[in-house]
Amino acid sequence: MEDLKVCLINDSFPPLIDGVANTVMNYAKVINEKHGKAIVAAPFHPKEKDSDFSYKVIRFPSINTERIIDYRAGYPFSYETLDKIKAENINIIHTHCPFASTVLARTLREPLNCPIIFTYHTKFDVDIERAVGKGYLKDKIIKGIIRNIEACDEVWVVSEGAGENLKSLGYKGDFIVMPNGVDIPKGKVSKEEIEKYTGEYSLPENVPVFLFVGRMAWYKGLDIILEGLAKLKETGEDFRMVFVGGGLDFDEVKKYSEELGLSEKCIFTGPINNRNAIRAFYSRADLFLFPSVYDTNGLVVREAAACGLASVLIKKSCAAEGILDCETGFTIENSAESLVEKLVFLCKNRELMKKVGENAAEKIYISWEDSVANAVKRYEKVLENYRAGKFERKQTFAEECLETEGEFLDYIARVKKRTRTVKNEVFKGSLRAAESFNKRRIKIKKSIMKKLHRLF
Repeated sequence: MEDLKVCLINDSFPPLIDGVANTVMNYAKVINEKHGKAIVAAPFHPKEKDSDFSYKVIRFPSINTERIIDYRAGYPFSYETLDKIKAENINIIHTHCPFASTVLARTLREPLNCPIIFTYHTKFDVDIERAVGKGYLKDKIIKGIIRNIEACDEVWVVSEGAGENLKSLGYKGDFIVMPNGVDIPKGKVSKEEIEKYTGEYSLPENVPVFLFVGRMAWYKGLDIILEGLAKLKETGEDFRMVFVGGGLDFDEVKKYSEELGLSEKCIFTGPINNRNAIRAFYSRADLFLFPSVYDTNGLVVREAAACGLASVLIKKSCAAEGILDCETGFTIENSAESLVEKLVFLCKNRELMKKVGENAAEKIYISWEDSVANAVKRYEKVLENYRAGKFERKQTFAEECLETEGEFLDYIARVKKRTRTVKNEVFKGSLRAAESFNKRRIKIKKSIMKKLHRLF
């Protein structure tokens, strides 16, 4: 096979950190070290420190929308960005977000003559609903995003549950399960490292320490954690709960913990980007609490496992996929009552927590080296199929926009047929203009496609 040259594209990237950004960073790092060349394309951020990375990062223009959705909204139509990526002689594109990243990928496909792989990581419909609410607008956005995904040459998901969720949103194509790895080596850190990073917090010896790592968002099951801990406190059990992470709901979560009388029990560290510090918290804790039905894979569950830390998960959630209760983790119903019942049991059986954590390290841990090696094997097959013409031609983004415009104009024409007695001359004029534009649509489409090709 020719030398691998991959462009990894995502809407989040440092200094904005989440599970998908972490995935992209590790793909780029491992590919560059062992398999070929990788570059990353991501939205511009004023606090970026891209010189810290061992691979090239190309930034495309963005709008600051962090107060709305925790991310910056990328603008994928920058000629300068397209030229920079084209100059890297990429032969495969791997997009990790269905929004601006995949639009950019589709814009690049024809001039670069290479396939697009899309990985479905998170239930993006939840983020859309958070931003625009339920109803017509949400449904239209999801429909557009699904069309974006279906325009890719191959679709990967991080778990079977993730694939089923994608299908439930209207996706009709095939998918391949490609689990992610973790960048934390197996084994706990030393006592000195634990003290270095966690010593400033009140974590008494012989008191169970529970841990959450991730975005501070209610849909991660944080209400279940807090309400469960409030009930645990009522039993007289002493404990500490550490929340590591930041997000739009951070202040609300902290306030709710205070309202439940958990101020002395809960510690909120805020965002921590130092991976050694994260590893120290995993090594110090006795149990990882992750009652999320939002996450499609839950890298943090395997990060915890790397340090011999067992997780409490919701039964049949994607994060609990492959987990056996009391063997490689602990599962509960989706309620605070079920959580406190499990915690009461485990606080009396701390050796079981330790044993299950050790099992998790041996049975569910997967390194990024192994995960990316599996992905690279599939890259080779995708590229082979693409070169052999086995993928059906997909629409370009420009073509889809024109088709959408055409659908709208066709709708206007149907409205006209139903409103032959329209008296409003302004509306009649609008209909005539729409008809005229509709007749020129094919000509416009050809013109745009010619201009797009000339850009490259």
